[in-house]
Amino acid sequence: MEQESSTRKTIVKMLKTGGPLGVSEMAKRLEITEMAVRRHLNTLERDGYIDSHIVRQSMGRPMHVYRLTEAAEDLFPKNYHTLTLDLLGELGDDQTIGNLFGKRKDKLLQKYEPGMEGKTLEERVEKLADIQNANGYMVDWERTEEGFVLQEFNCPISQVANQYNEACECEQQLFEKLLEAKVERTECLAKGGGKCVYHIGANKE
Repeated sequence: MEQESSTRKTIVKMLKTGGPLGVSEMAKRLEITEMAVRRHLNTLERDGYIDSHIVRQSMGRPMHVYRLTEAAEDLFPKNYHTLTLDLLGELGDDQTIGNLFGKRKDKLLQKYEPGMEGKTLEERVEKLADIQNANGYMVDWERTEEGFVLQEFNCPISQVANQYNEACECEQQLFEKLLEAKVERTECLAKGGGKCVYHIGANKE
């Protein structure tokens, strides 16, 4: 099983570095049968990491070639947070960085606020959870006696939030604006917590 996974990783790397390839070429490079290659390709295609298209040749029958999909990009290491931290470090003073996060909050508010209009607080919490889930935060929420609790089990910007508290503060402010309710953060991934926990009151003070 581990060997099969390793072979699929090799195929993905091969397509990344060599561009679209046909089955016979991959079989030749991997030194395995075409049938074995097709089995791995079927798995990768099922998981959404590759797709195929037909290439017409000057001689012979048209050939199926395989290429990586956009989803496959997630399989390769990314250091976006390093670039972001470097750029933030170049900005220097805390006020400038704070203003930058504030502008990001305002932009997100403009994007999501229209979808909150006319909704009850519970519907707003549900909508906010959907928004955060779509952005990779792995959110769960529930109703409580005091209002609602929203939990985020993943933070896509944790590397930035670990260094800049403004990221967490602006997220809390964004939640308050979108929900039109009091929001209190009682646990934070960026501060060593196991998750981010937000307690949402029925009325904003």
